[in-house]
Amino acid sequence: MWPALTFVALAALALLHFWWRRRFAEAQQIAEREIEELKEIQLNSFNQFQSQQNALFDSMAEGLLLLDETGRIQLANRAFAGLFGVTNDVHHKTIIEALRLHELSGLVDQLDTENHTVEHELRLSSPEERWLQVNGAGIFNGNGQRHGTILVFHDLTRLKQLESARKEFVANVSHELRTPLSLIKGYVETLLDGAKDNPEVAAKFLQTIERNADRLKLLIEDLLTISELESGRVKLNLQMVALRPAVDKVIDDLKVRAGAKNINMFNRTPELSLRADSNRLEQVLGNLIDNAIKYGRPNGNVTVEGRLAGDGFVEIMVGDDGPGIPREALERIFERFYRVDKARSREQGGTGLGLSIVKHIVQTHGGKVWAKSELSRGATFYFTMPLNSGALQQPLL
Repeated sequence: MWPALTFVALAALALLHFWWRRRFAEAQQIAEREIEELKEIQLNSFNQFQSQQNALFDSMAEGLLLLDETGRIQLANRAFAGLFGVTNDVHHKTIIEALRLHELSGLVDQLDTENHTVEHELRLSSPEERWLQVNGAGIFNGNGQRHGTILVFHDLTRLKQLESARKEFVANVSHELRTPLSLIKGYVETLLDGAKDNPEVAAKFLQTIERNADRLKLLIEDLLTISELESGRVKLNLQMVALRPAVDKVIDDLKVRAGAKNINMFNRTPELSLRADSNRLEQVLGNLIDNAIKYGRPNGNVTVEGRLAGDGFVEIMVGDDGPGIPREALERIFERFYRVDKARSREQGGTGLGLSIVKHIVQTHGGKVWAKSELSRGATFYFTMPLNSGALQQPLL
């Protein structure tokens, strides 16, 4: 009987063992599945966090660079790539390997103590000139060990350009004012020293003083006009203006000036109307036609033409048959105080602001302005204005 009981007990133990192994295997499989699910959830959460973090960093206007404790790049956002013209993957590279900028690498080396920050202006010459303000800080743990570095880049290029333009503008204005003022002062002193007693000399000196005073008055008026235009405070009195009569009026006003050089003026504009501020339109036409008379050849021709340009705009052209404009000057002639021939321009009484005023008025109407020329074959100035749409008030450049 005992052998039978032993056999039954062993069989029961074997069955229990197999049952337990099966249940253990099932539990192990369930545990493994749960672990895999947890891993997948964690991975998805990490990827989602990483995506959100990258989206956040890429939405920043400032460039961001994150380095690990060895100085290798762990994160570089989209703004950073744009500022430095980076097209390749820079992850896990050093600053020297990625950018070849020893100056920036030296800044990182300065951040070797806790709570140490740096602020530095960095000038880049390629892919285009840029000025960047770099703010950097070391990342340290509770034990004072450095775990990495964070660098933030602010683009100062626009501010530097505006600062440079302001300095250049002040220098140009000072120069333009100094010349007539020096002449007026010199002639007045000469008159006071006795030249006033000679009627012939006194009359000649007074004419020179008057001419330079007129030039000062014109310069100040142009400065006030361009200041008003650039400030964006100009309110256009928009109305439908007949183009051909507007051109006729300007030509009639300049007829005496053209007659002095025996220049013929032709109005070949079509009979159409455009939506514009009539006074500002006449100011644009006056500047361009006056320049064509000044710099056109004696006994030559000045022609004003117009045509429909499409997209609801009319294109107006003012051409002369003078010496023309060098190719390298065509891109700059609309800059303030830029002159192709400085001596001749001043002799003609120009302020160097006329074409800049033309550009701003045209842009305020929503149009654009440009010029074409060949040396010895004259120059033609083009501008567009809307036919029926209101002014777009584009940003002034």
